[in-house]
Amino acid sequence: MSDRFFAILLALYTAFAFGAAFVLTQFALRWMPPRLGAALSIPTSTLSFWCLAPFLIEPVEADATAVALFAGVGLMFPGAVALANFESNRLVGPNIAGAVGGLAPVFAVLLALFLLGEQPRLLQLFGIAAIVAGVVLMYRGQWAFSARGAWLLALPLGAAAIRGFVQPLIKLGLERWHNPIAAVVVGYTVSSTVLILAALMSRPTLVQGYDRRGALWFAAIGLCNGSAVLSMYFALGRGPVALVSPLIATYPLVTVLLSSVLLKRERIDAPLVVAIAATVGGVVLLLIA
Repeated sequence: MSDRFFAILLALYTAFAFGAAFVLTQFALRWMPPRLGAALSIPTSTLSFWCLAPFLIEPVEADATAVALFAGVGLMFPGAVALANFESNRLVGPNIAGAVGGLAPVFAVLLALFLLGEQPRLLQLFGIAAIVAGVVLMYRGQWAFSARGAWLLALPLGAAAIRGFVQPLIKLGLERWHNPIAAVVVGYTVSSTVLILAALMSRPTLVQGYDRRGALWFAAIGLCNGSAVLSMYFALGRGPVALVSPLIATYPLVTVLLSSVLLKRERIDAPLVVAIAATVGGVVLLLIA
């Protein structure tokens, strides 16, 4: 199996897992607030990664620069992104939050151009443009513009920017130490530490907001997002950012389709069909480029 084909499969799985997690979050938020949910979700993933670490990480192979990059990424991702995603999911719903998050490849490709020297081919640029247009179309007509609306959209947009920027940084780290498990262990450990400390600092909210049902949902979301991030890191280790990031950005398509089935919130109409066609067309262009 070629590296490119393996990277494509991993990126598509990442898109599915991220998209499913947005929908599952709607169930979790019925029982617990976003801040407390993130403090449970991320550590759940971290624990699962630490269970794998003794079998898949050789400390003697570690590269200090790579570890520093992974730790630096961990200060913002997945912790800050999870908080922004959960909160925006609560405020504007999974479809809008997911669609705005689909802009991540724009940030990823731009940083990869300057940081890694990747030069996207013309078909790749058309594919990225089609995917971005598709995910934006999925969000059409669901949001009336206002000052408050623009402010609320800053949450998922900020999450998209962080998710896009960390991908080239992770790829840079993996070029020095090619161990995706190590990357998630270091990054998730840093994020978990920050989130747990933040939760402990607001102990009254911690006690009042805890609910066993919400904890179970957020733990499941943590495993779902954790597997997605690990898959993304493996994909970045096998393929260029300009290929991997846009494929991952198709996750709003999964969110919209699952929302229509599980949440009964999305009606399949002509504009949505056009959005799906644009997204799928963009994926096809990336695959043949």
